[in-house]
Amino acid sequence: MPTRLLVLEDDDGIRHSLALSLEDEGYDVVQHADAESALATVEREPVDLMLVDLMLGGMDGFTFIRRARPSSDAPIIVLSARNDTHDIVSALEAGADDYVTKPYVVREVLARLKALLRRPTVTTGAADAPPPDGTVVLDSSDGPLLLSPEAGTVRRGADAVHLTVTEFRLLCELADPPGRVLSRATLLERVWDRGFFGDERIVDVHIRRLRTKIERDPGHPLLVVTVRGLGYRLDVR
Repeated sequence: MPTRLLVLEDDDGIRHSLALSLEDEGYDVVQHADAESALATVEREPVDLMLVDLMLGGMDGFTFIRRARPSSDAPIIVLSARNDTHDIVSALEAGADDYVTKPYVVREVLARLKALLRRPTVTTGAADAPPPDGTVVLDSSDGPLLLSPEAGTVRRGADAVHLTVTEFRLLCELADPPGRVLSRATLLERVWDRGFFGDERIVDVHIRRLRTKIERDPGHPLLVVTVRGLGYRLDVR
């Protein structure tokens, strides 16, 4: 079954051109010119990756990303003419995984999406299934927090913890093995395959998002800790 991509772009020429290029690569592409109809598709049918413009009529791209995230963990690449750092960080904090500024070269977009699609699939896992081999116990207090890299799951006791693909990959890198300090540059290279725009602040944004999902108190993290001047370290508890 071909990989299914969603393209949300209100410029007809850009949208059709990009869709043709993606279809030539063998992808199944569903196109939308407005965020409302794109959101209905995401809520109704699974997609493997989304390519999203920010400047749209009606609901903007930021809002679309925030509203799509509860329904889908599929990677999201922003394609936008807005290149201000604030816009980039805001899109990433909303739930995007990557950001490409216009005008772009289609080969670059293809490289980015292939890198994202190569990452392991994140699943919820069966609540009553035993932890598979290779599971890492991140936190054993008040119901264990379990990371299973091979199964693509994170669970707090019997409850699934829903991470995006990028958040899951970031957690796996920190956990292999725990206790090491990894610099932002190292995480950028390993998680984003040197495919991002090069700003190491992307790592900080995704660390903040990850902490909101696995830390008891994200404001005072005990698992993913900052090592000032060096980077980040995962401390199992």
